[in-house]
Amino acid sequence: MALWLTPSGVLDLMRAPAVMAILQHLGYPDYLALILGAGKLLAMAAIFYPRTVLLREWAYAGLTFDLVGAFLSHSALHDPIVVRAAPLTVLALMAASYLMRPERYRLQAVQQRLPAGSLSAE
Repeated sequence: MALWLTPSGVLDLMRAPAVMAILQHLGYPDYLALILGAGKLLAMAAIFYPRTVLLREWAYAGLTFDLVGAFLSHSALHDPIVVRAAPLTVLALMAASYLMRPERYRLQAVQQRLPAGSLSAE
């Protein structure tokens, strides 16, 4: 995942010509590159820092929205199947990462170790 998140996030933040061409092709504003780039780098930090179990869950969710949105955007424009499949391939790798993470990084394991009510909104 780091091999995708880091370069992709940096290229988005740098507004690389290839990134901007894709956003323009999809009809999105240029500033979306900054939002996506920052989100990817923050997600990477949350996923790889060991003490961010709850943030890690949100990072995986945000990346899922990003990748599903990329697939749907390319599909709406009838882009070639290879272009449409790329986000789904990354999504499959990300899902494998999520499902195979160690037990100590799972939200249920943390909830069992904490006192009752410590994760509630109270």
